[in-house]
Amino acid sequence: MTKSAKLFWSFFMVIGLLSSCIKDEPQNTECDIEAASIHLDTPENIFYSISDTLVKVPSTENNIVFTVRRKADVSSLAPRFVLTPGATIVPENGSVQDFSNGPVTYVVTSEDKAWKREYKVAFTPMTRMMKDTLEIDFEDTEMETKTGTYYIWKSRNEDGTLGSDWSTGNPGFYLSNSKAAPDDYPTTMLENGYSGKAVKLVTRDTGTFGHWFKMPIAAGNLFLGKFIVESALVSALRATQFGIPFDKRPSKIEGYYTYQPGSQFIDKDAHVIEKTDCADIYSVMYVNHDEQGNPVYLFGDDVFTNPNIVAIARVKDLNPTDNWTHFEAEYVYQKDIDLDLLENYGYSFTIVFTSSITGASFEGAVGSTLCVDEVRVSFSKEE
Repeated sequence: MTKSAKLFWSFFMVIGLLSSCIKDEPQNTECDIEAASIHLDTPENIFYSISDTLVKVPSTENNIVFTVRRKADVSSLAPRFVLTPGATIVPENGSVQDFSNGPVTYVVTSEDKAWKREYKVAFTPMTRMMKDTLEIDFEDTEMETKTGTYYIWKSRNEDGTLGSDWSTGNPGFYLSNSKAAPDDYPTTMLENGYSGKAVKLVTRDTGTFGHWFKMPIAAGNLFLGKFIVESALVSALRATQFGIPFDKRPSKIEGYYTYQPGSQFIDKDAHVIEKTDCADIYSVMYVNHDEQGNPVYLFGDDVFTNPNIVAIARVKDLNPTDNWTHFEAEYVYQKDIDLDLLENYGYSFTIVFTSSITGASFEGAVGSTLCVDEVRVSFSKEE
C-alpha cells in the first residue's frame, strides 16, 4: 500500500479509546522507497553536481532516475535507499549493480510481508539538444494505474526515447475523487487537436473533500517538473515543483490553443465572485543551485519571484476562442547568462499550462477549458 493511498485517510483518523492492555504495534504495510543516493569518492566524474547524487522519490513514482554525464561509467554502482520503516529490498540495499544496459528492477516488501512494490532505477546520461527548436506535440501519453486511473504525459528525446519531464496535478485530484474516470480528471488527452493529439485542461470541482479543505476547484495543468503529492494537502503551493535542467537559452515560445472560461468564478470558500476566469501559459528559466551548491526549484508560491530567475516568457491575451489560435511570447531576460553554467546544466526551465490563472490558490471557474497543441520553444545559437 503506497503512502499516497493512505494520505487521504490520514485526515479522517480519530483517536480511539485508551486500552487497559498494552498491545504490540502492528507491522508496517508501507513498501516505498523515499530516497535514493550514491556515495562516491569522486562524484564529479559521473555527476554534473553533487546534489545529483541524491534523488527524493515521490510516493506516486516507480521510476528512479539519476542524471549523469554523457560518458559516465555506470557499470558498477551501489545505490542506497531510504525505505519506509521495516521494509526490505531486493537486490540488497547498497549492493553493486550494472546499470550500463538499462534500468535495474528493485522490489520492496513491506514489514508485514503483505505488500510489494517494484521500482526501476536508471542512470541516464544528460544528452545535448542539437536542434535549435524544442517541439512539443503531446502525442505520448500513458495511463497511470498505480494510484488512480489518469493520463500522464511523456517527453520525447531527440533519440526517440521517452522521458518523464512532464507532470500534472492529477495525482492531487485523485485524493478528492479516486473513482473519477480518466476523462473526468483536470488534465486529459484530446484526440483531435490542432495536429494529432492535444492536451486538454479543465477546471474541476473537487467535491466534498476539496471543499472541506478550502480547495473547491482543481485547475487542469501540465508543466515541466514534478508534482509532490505528499504536499498537496499540507502546503498546496509547494506541490508543484517546476523545472528540469537544460543547456539552451530560450528566446521564444509559441503554439496553438483554444479556451473557454467556466460560467461561475468561485474563491477558495466556494463563494461566487463577479469575475471571468482566464487561462495562463508561461515559461521560466532559472539558476538551479544556490551559492552553497544546494539545489533550487521553483514552486507555486515563487515561480515569478524567486531571485534565481533569469528569464520569463508569459503569453498575453489568451482570449476565449473555439478555433485553434496561435499564441507566442518572447523570453524577457532579467540577468545575463553564464555560458559555462549553461554548458554544465546549471540552469533549469519550465513550461506551464493551466486552465485557471489563479488555480494554484484554488480560485477559478469550474468548466474552464484550455486546449494546447504544437508548442515550439526556439533557442538562441551560442557563439
